[in-house]
Amino acid sequence: MGETAEGGYEPDDGYDPDEGVVGEAPESDQEMPLADHIEEMVYRLGVVLIVMALISGVIFPFGERIINFLWYSVLPGGDIARPRVYHPLALILARLKVATLGGFIIALPVFVYQTYLFMRPGLYQHERRYYLASVPASLVLAGVGVLFAYFLILPAIFTYFLTYSQDAAVIAFGLTETFDLIVLMMGLFAAVFQIPLFVMLAIMMGLTTRAWLADKRLYFWGAFLGIAFLFSPDPTGMAPIMVAATMISLFEGTLLTLKWVKR
Repeated sequence: MGETAEGGYEPDDGYDPDEGVVGEAPESDQEMPLADHIEEMVYRLGVVLIVMALISGVIFPFGERIINFLWYSVLPGGDIARPRVYHPLALILARLKVATLGGFIIALPVFVYQTYLFMRPGLYQHERRYYLASVPASLVLAGVGVLFAYFLILPAIFTYFLTYSQDAAVIAFGLTETFDLIVLMMGLFAAVFQIPLFVMLAIMMGLTTRAWLADKRLYFWGAFLGIAFLFSPDPTGMAPIMVAATMISLFEGTLLTLKWVKR
């Protein structure tokens, strides 16, 4: 209960960013056999994969247009930007990749919603509200992540590659390798920009506290750096560093925001 301006008390939802959620177990929380949990989890993941496949199928016919748009808007102009095809299936595989990227982005909020349905029986009422509100937020954050990669990260990476290599060799962009990097960076940043959402959900649902996350921040920084180097195919180290810096900034920005607003 919280004290009001008139001296009375109002109901409190039990959430505090530093202390977590305090209260009894939800009324609908019931124990289930492990096999039932696994079966439901597989079902929920199956729904996500089906939605991802359907969206990818819709995008696939437009794959070549999307490839041309991304290619010539990210890479420098002129003859140097023309894609080189070294494999007979390179174009069809590139279309599959861009279609999969679109399916992945659209499937992110579906994934959040399916995890909500999976966890719903054990959630408090206020936790259910938080989780449902996170579904559209997930899609918005994914879109922001893709735009961030498109406008800032990819141009910076290719400008760096050209500066690094143009004095030593004749540069040619292979379709497969180059488009792999474009798709990977966009998909990775769509996922990376979910960090604020999952941090806030974890705190609001009492799984952790802001103070605990702040105390363990160096462990998270190390994990972010490891993930960045694992998923960024750039031996020069520039792309992983940019990815890790973005992840750390999102993590710290979320903690700072929670400290400022308190609730």
